[in-house]
This record gives sequence, C-alpha cells and structure tokens, in this order.
Amino acid sequence: MSKILYSVTMSLDGFIAGPGGDMSWLTEHLGQPNAAVKQLIGEIGSLLVGNRTFRGDDPHKGTTQEGKPFGGGWSGTQVVLTHHVPDTTIPGVTFAGDLDSGVKAAKDAAGGKYVNILGANVARQCLEAGVLDEIFVFVAPVLLGDGVRLFDHPGGTNVKLERLGVSHAPNATNLRFRVVR
Repeated sequence: MSKILYSVTMSLDGFIAGPGGDMSWLTEHLGQPNAAVKQLIGEIGSLLVGNRTFRGDDPHKGTTQEGKPFGGGWSGTQVVLTHHVPDTTIPGVTFAGDLDSGVKAAKDAAGGKYVNILGANVARQCLEAGVLDEIFVFVAPVLLGDGVRLFDHPGGTNVKLERLGVSHAPNATNLRFRVVR
C-alpha cells in the first residue's frame, strides 16, 4: 500500500518558499547532485500537489525543465487539489476537489510506491487528517528570513516524529522522519 510522503527543500530558518511563494532562491541549490533526492525520485509513484504549487513559481523558470516535476527527473500522474477544477484537461494531471478524493486518486496512481506531496498547505491538511506517513526535508545552507514555512499551524501543535535517517550532500543536509501516530 502506498505511503504519503512530504518531501521538500527548506532554508535553515524553516522556509520552503520566499515571500509571495518565490522559488527563485532554490535554483542555485538544485544544481549539485544529491544521492538521497535521486533515490527518492525512483520511489515516487504519484504526486499530490496543491493548486498554488501547481500554478506557482518554478525554480526552473526560463529553462527547458520549467513545469516538470523534479526538474524533469520524474514523470507520472499528478493529482492537483483545487476548489476550481479547470474545464480543460492537462495530460498526466488529475484534478480533485477535496483531500479525500485527492489522496485516493494519488494512492491509486502510485502503484504501491510513495505519493509525494508538493505544497505546504496540502502537507498540513494531510497531517491534520492523519494520512501523512513521512517527511523528508532537504535543508539548504541559506537563511531566507521570510516566506512560506515548512509547517504553519496558528496556535501551534505538537507532532511527534521518529527520525529514519540523516545524510549529507554538497548542497543540503537530508532529514527523513516518520510521523508517529
């Protein structure tokens, strides 16, 4: 059965995007090899993507990799959560109007591999719904100071995590956790 994983690159001060969802900060951190990312890409069966992430800024903007998950390193079914399903279809993309149907569609498409979340809001929703299994954070050596946080829960929360692994790459420290239920 497919597990749901939130993988993301984060600044040391906890931001996954700059102010307004700006992803340009990430571009310089994507050019160096990271064996953990390469391995992860082979373990992903489908993506569960937030609408803002799907339609938002792309760190590969202006290159041949723009609009391609993991800069073109992965291909497969993307399930995009949105309250406004578009009239036109996009090859390889399924639109879901709620979390339950989105998770089901992504798990069905994953074929036993991971469902990888792209988008902080979707990750928060999955965590709150009790369906998030793992978190894989690639901590980049940069401080952004402001932007979109890895997790943001007004009033706070206490989510217990079990460390599954730590590894290092030239451009990141990789931290993998299991969500303890």
